[in-house]
Amino acid sequence: MEPLWLLVALALGLLAKQVYLPPMVGFLLAGFVLHALGASDTAVLQRMADAGVLLLLFTIGLKLRLRNLLVPEIWGSASVHMLLTVLFVSAFILLAGVVGLGWFGRLEWQSAALVAFALSFSSTVFAVKILEERGEMKTRHGHVSIGILIIQDIIAVVFLALATGKMPGVWAFALLLLPLLRPLLNKIMEHAGHGELLVLFGLVVAIGGGELFTLTGMKDGLGALVFGVLLGGQPKSSELARSLLRFKDLFLLGFFLQIGIATLPGVSELLIAAFLAVVILPLKSLLWFLVLTRFRLRARTSFLSSMELANYSEFGLIVAATAISAGWLEQPWLVIIALALTFSFVIAAFANAYAHELYARFESRLYRFQSKTRLPVDIPPDLGGAEILIAGMGRVGSGAYETMRDVFGDKVIGIDANQEAIRWHQERGHHAILGDAEDLDFWQSVDIKNLRLVMLAMPAFKDMYQAVKLLKHVGYQGLIAAVTRFEDDRRALEKAGVDATFNFYEEAGAGFAEHVRQQLAADGRCLVEQNKPVKTDA
Repeated sequence: MEPLWLLVALALGLLAKQVYLPPMVGFLLAGFVLHALGASDTAVLQRMADAGVLLLLFTIGLKLRLRNLLVPEIWGSASVHMLLTVLFVSAFILLAGVVGLGWFGRLEWQSAALVAFALSFSSTVFAVKILEERGEMKTRHGHVSIGILIIQDIIAVVFLALATGKMPGVWAFALLLLPLLRPLLNKIMEHAGHGELLVLFGLVVAIGGGELFTLTGMKDGLGALVFGVLLGGQPKSSELARSLLRFKDLFLLGFFLQIGIATLPGVSELLIAAFLAVVILPLKSLLWFLVLTRFRLRARTSFLSSMELANYSEFGLIVAATAISAGWLEQPWLVIIALALTFSFVIAAFANAYAHELYARFESRLYRFQSKTRLPVDIPPDLGGAEILIAGMGRVGSGAYETMRDVFGDKVIGIDANQEAIRWHQERGHHAILGDAEDLDFWQSVDIKNLRLVMLAMPAFKDMYQAVKLLKHVGYQGLIAAVTRFEDDRRALEKAGVDATFNFYEEAGAGFAEHVRQQLAADGRCLVEQNKPVKTDA
């Protein structure tokens, strides 16, 4: 990769960030700029992009729980949406062909169905990046979106196997014995420590697992996902995922650059791609919302998931390339779908940057589509008369909960959108319930009249800012405290109505020193305080 490529990617990534868009939008634009400057795809860029996708799927596997895929709102909604998308979009394409719109007129119904099938997929790369940047991977809507995407990936793998006529080899059955390797892999992970060996272990398992599946005639991405699942649920799984985070982000830069660099559109292809992004994509998102609400998901969950899934997928490109190789589609459709993919990323990035604000604005209208019968996991919780609520039960929130409980007892309650975190606290007898502080429905469904203090310990500034706005919206009159990392965030939160802030970076040292002093004092090992000498009269 040329140094100029990195410079252009950095400049446009920073530009995207300045207008509150994910850096990936800048990386996509960088690909187009580099293409205009004469850059072409290289083997290094291809390997970089492949490694990024493998690490992405591997880290998804580390966080995945298979039981989450077996509920109807995941596999059922994914299947129904794909079927309806193929039916509606292929009919739309054929109708467009009848009236003579560009390349649409050259498609038979089988080819139209293939194009619709390719457009029915949503991007795992895009959705995960959006969720990670917002700190929402473990929220209810995050679980729904990721589960649906994994079901789509499995469907894509089956299609590719059937379309190429390349079925898994005999040795693929040996992969059923992989769970037997789990104890060995976990032991190696434990002995890898916390530094570079742990990172190297993750790279070897992710890339090596992909290669193993390739040798047996399976997709390498599926192999990375499976090996991630094998290592998931262990004490060091989360640490391994965090260790690989920056490597994954860096390698995915190659994926986004590759999309723009490889595209060479003509005017007709450009117009058709724009049509697919501007007309078909909103219909796809609307269909997601309708399908998810019919599976009894709440309006907010359905809306946020439909926004995260409102894009086209890299798997769509692979499906189109396979169809072209088999002679089912003409070559220009690969360029059209690649362009539509790029446009969808830009549109979806803008939309997802304001997803929570959009739901808050149209909440009353969207709520009409919500089913009157809720799923068990979505039943409104009971605060149990708590007077102090801590939102965000991560490391900071858990520490705050322990301290406040020691003083105020059962009057303290913790909430988090992460089901596993809440289950962990409940198993230890903590007063913690599932809840999302960014969810207007949550605050409207719980009784807040006894609350005197809400402490926000959520991972992102935007999350806490949104929670403050919602608290004010529902008429909360008590005190609000929040954790901050930067001075400008502190000022913004206080302006929004936060009464007290704690700068994590600046005040952690003082908290550490006070904790050590108290612990030593409790053990009878007090340090002698160095006071200034007291002057006495001669």
